[in-house]
Amino acid sequence: MTRFETYEQALRDFFTKHIDMVLKQPNSCLKYPFVDPGSIYNGNLWDWDSFWAVYALFNLVDTDPQAAVKKAQIIEHAKGNIKNFFAFQLDDGYIPMMIEKSELPEPYLIMKRKEGVILNMMKPFLCQQIDLISQYCQDYQWVECYVDNMERYFHCYEQFYFYENCGLYVWADDVMIGMDNDPATFGRPRFSTANMYLNSFMVKELQAMANIMQALGQEERADYYLDKRQKLIDCIQNECWDPRDKFFYSVDVDIKTRAYDWFHVGLGVFWKTLPIKIRAWTGFIPLWAGFATEEQAAYLVEHVRDTDTFNSPFGIRSLSRDEKMYDLSATNNPSNWLGPIWIIVNYVVFRGLLNYGYYDDAKQLYEKTLELLGTDLEKTGTLHEYYVPETGEPVMNGGFINWNMLVINMGNELRTCRS
Repeated sequence: MTRFETYEQALRDFFTKHIDMVLKQPNSCLKYPFVDPGSIYNGNLWDWDSFWAVYALFNLVDTDPQAAVKKAQIIEHAKGNIKNFFAFQLDDGYIPMMIEKSELPEPYLIMKRKEGVILNMMKPFLCQQIDLISQYCQDYQWVECYVDNMERYFHCYEQFYFYENCGLYVWADDVMIGMDNDPATFGRPRFSTANMYLNSFMVKELQAMANIMQALGQEERADYYLDKRQKLIDCIQNECWDPRDKFFYSVDVDIKTRAYDWFHVGLGVFWKTLPIKIRAWTGFIPLWAGFATEEQAAYLVEHVRDTDTFNSPFGIRSLSRDEKMYDLSATNNPSNWLGPIWIIVNYVVFRGLLNYGYYDDAKQLYEKTLELLGTDLEKTGTLHEYYVPETGEPVMNGGFINWNMLVINMGNELRTCRS
């Protein structure tokens, strides 16, 4: 076996052995079985974390005979994720990003929302996870009872987080935004950032909802969500693509002519947004979501290859190395996305490269990811949450499973692509 084959087998064995570490039983707040990320996040249900964990677990079950015995249990926990989120949905459609194990009478985020505080809501991975589970099980009927819940979830996004002037979605604040300390949002005013993360993943969320509606025979609603998806893509292209830098940027939406006595009565602000010119990995999500043009993809691949910015010996830096905020400090709450290697970043970029036919670049990224995780497992006996780009050294949170499992998806998808 080659070194890479040895690493892949060792990682497969590790994930199969530790499946039960992420499959959790109901607790004080969560009524249904669910999936958590492992490590310090034990007992908590997170939105996009649970999606990617299920995404990886389904692949592991289908490609590893030892993991296959867990198939029914994994499906039960995946559906449990969705049931738990809907159990805490409020009348206005709000669903929290995270439901924590707690002695409180209900999750903290729900209590704050009931107090009237507009917080960030569940990131756009609810329908993506429902669609993923339903496709895997070849059954959509189990979610027919939740159609109204899904409609209210989108209505909540429209009511509180949609900026009609530019047609983009905004974060309420910088709390739990996925890329926790993304400088395009972190520390900035509330409701001011239309983030590439939020809008790019929303494109896929709208597609997933259309898939669900179509499978349930609601063609008119499916068309409605497909139309919203296309309008969102058009707005991202118009507002977030920078033709000079050849990159997708998050944008500031707090743009308007501010009257002051008799000043500013001439030519007012006619542009809808201003680019926040900070190059983060979120600029590559359009490759994964599939709405970048072929020309844009070619430019983005050059950014992927650039060793002065994103390309490192162990994968894609979460923030370009030439940004003033580049920092590799060990931190939680917020977690550090100012440069460290995260396997979810490697995977999203990897899949985007495959989507547009850049097989060799995808293969290199897979091998870097194998080297990174294989070496960590070999040295420490476990895996970590994020890593130093230049050395591959783990930064913190040993025992983190979650989207680290996506390295197995990468190998399988490469082989499928070549078969």
